[in-house]
Amino acid sequence: MKNSKSDGYAGTAPVDAYAPNGYGLYNMAGNVWEWCADWFTPAYHAVTAASNPRFDQPTGKRSMRGGSYLCHRSYCNRYRVAARSSNTPDSSGGNCGFRVARSG
Repeated sequence: MKNSKSDGYAGTAPVDAYAPNGYGLYNMAGNVWEWCADWFTPAYHAVTAASNPRFDQPTGKRSMRGGSYLCHRSYCNRYRVAARSSNTPDSSGGNCGFRVARSG
């Protein structure tokens, strides 16, 4: 993939480069794929709880959400936080990361 830099950034955008969403959260989709704590399964919605869902059975692939700056709109149709993708836990790249969170 080639980064066109159409947003003005050669890689990830600074956390405050765009306005926050309605919950006050920044860059929830499109900056980097975000690693999730749970394992990936295509049956995620069928086998996890409706409240605080987490799939803890190891599958060899971890869940990722959000898409990255390398995704082109014709390739990545996952620019929404509810969409899930996966990769092996030992993979890395400049377009993958994680979100640090704290209680208010």
